[in-house]
Amino acid sequence: MRIVNFILIVVFLLIQYRFWFGHNGLQFYSANRTEVTKLKSGNDELLKRNELLDADVKDLKVGLEGIEERARNELGMIRENETFFRLVPSNKEKK
Repeated sequence: MRIVNFILIVVFLLIQYRFWFGHNGLQFYSANRTEVTKLKSGNDELLKRNELLDADVKDLKVGLEGIEERARNELGMIRENETFFRLVPSNKEKK
């Protein structure tokens, strides 16, 4: 009976050691949990960016307003018979 108890205690200690310090143990779990949290927050940011890009694509497919806005902002285009004013700030310092 003593030998059986001793063997059970040894097996229990080995199982505990593997649980706390072994591969896929508690230390491995806690280290990976922080990494997974960082990756999830990065994925959330990428999902928001993808939603904005998807909205831009839908806007460009549906109407001409999006195309006109991009042409004005990115390419500096103006309509025919339209007057364009450019205001340039002066470099004079106030004394």
